[in-house]
Amino acid sequence: MNKYLLPLLLALIVIPVSAKKKKQAPALFPDGTPIPAWFSDTTKVDVSKLGRQYVITDYGVKTDSTLVQTEAIQHVIDVAAEQGGGVIVIPRGTFLSGSLFFRQGTHLHVADGAKLKGSERIRDFKLVDTRMEGQSIKYFAALVNADHVDGFTITGHGTIDGNGHLYWEEFWIRRQYNRQCTNLEAMRPRLTYISNSSNVTVQDVRLMNSPFWTNHVYHSDHVRYIDCYIYAPTSGVYAAEPNRGAPSSDAIDIDFCHDVLVRGCYMNVNDDAVVLKGGKGTWADKDPKNGPNYNIIIEDCSYGRVHGCLTLGSESVHDRNVILRRCHAEDANRVLWLKMRPDTPQHYEYVTVEDFTGRCGSFLVVRPWTQFFKPEQRDDMPLSQCNNIVMRGIRMQCKNFFDVGTSDKYRLTDFTFENSDVQDEKKAFDKAMITNTVVKNLKINGAEIK
Repeated sequence: MNKYLLPLLLALIVIPVSAKKKKQAPALFPDGTPIPAWFSDTTKVDVSKLGRQYVITDYGVKTDSTLVQTEAIQHVIDVAAEQGGGVIVIPRGTFLSGSLFFRQGTHLHVADGAKLKGSERIRDFKLVDTRMEGQSIKYFAALVNADHVDGFTITGHGTIDGNGHLYWEEFWIRRQYNRQCTNLEAMRPRLTYISNSSNVTVQDVRLMNSPFWTNHVYHSDHVRYIDCYIYAPTSGVYAAEPNRGAPSSDAIDIDFCHDVLVRGCYMNVNDDAVVLKGGKGTWADKDPKNGPNYNIIIEDCSYGRVHGCLTLGSESVHDRNVILRRCHAEDANRVLWLKMRPDTPQHYEYVTVEDFTGRCGSFLVVRPWTQFFKPEQRDDMPLSQCNNIVMRGIRMQCKNFFDVGTSDKYRLTDFTFENSDVQDEKKAFDKAMITNTVVKNLKINGAEIK
């Protein structure tokens, strides 16, 4: 046989075998269950496919930035719902409003150069049955509300502005008068509240200056926040105390939800960024209006100044399968904050933080949380616990990498620290504080930790 022919024949035999693609292992949640394909679909909503567009100025809403036009804008939403649904378009300009209620089949599009701005007077926000701070109560509606609106979307490169300055100022005045003044006593609306809904997308918009929480999603599933800019000032809102920022301006509060994706967002607020809620109180686990959060992914986000990048609690019952990955923090007070309420049975499990860079005060915080808590007698009170918490691929400058406290009110087990290289001023890392701590390739201040 020709000496050149044999290698060619062998190559033809080998190529089909080697050309076979290796089957990739499925992506998994921390507990080992497969991550559904839904989480990989970050295709933006095409507004042109959402039906008829209702530009509010075509229906009697005036281009007047000084006039509160709640009823006129609500009328456009109601007309669209009656005619089969469609997109409510906020065109270029500034439009003031109180609480708006979207109906099934309707959507909100805030055009480039447009601003939907909240009224600075609480009287323009309806008192409704709603959800706040782990309770189902009567409170003020948000600026944008969508309850039982499957498929709801908020799109556009414009701004939803809560116009929060006077609310913030009044809050700090109340706190100055009464240090025990609660968040709810200082009457303030949220910016957006989405509840009892599936297949929701909030994309591209600027969500700013909320008087209270910026985005609150309750009892919903398959919710996406994609490429949003979420901002509230962290100082300078109260002349008497210039270091004060916008109080309780959480970026995204996820409350009794599952399958939620937060991707590519920028968050700078004067409180926590992504927060998992779900209920509070000694009997919180027995209330059907409370519940767990599970299958939550926060990825490719960046943080300016925030209190916590990912916070579980303070009103949370059970959180499972939570991933925070490929994010960067410029000035976070904390990265992963596990708030443990002595008056609430809590279980945080299968949480992974990976590939995180930047600067922070404390990286991991596990501490009792006792602000406004109300312990009651319960003979069968479950012991709270945190387990299967993993931190890997961490590259950060920290004032305190390991800010952990033990308590007879909770149990900490199965924490993993691996493949990380951090700078740590406090030098408080102590794996003996947590049962079954695993340490693999962890460097603190250049020294490998065993």
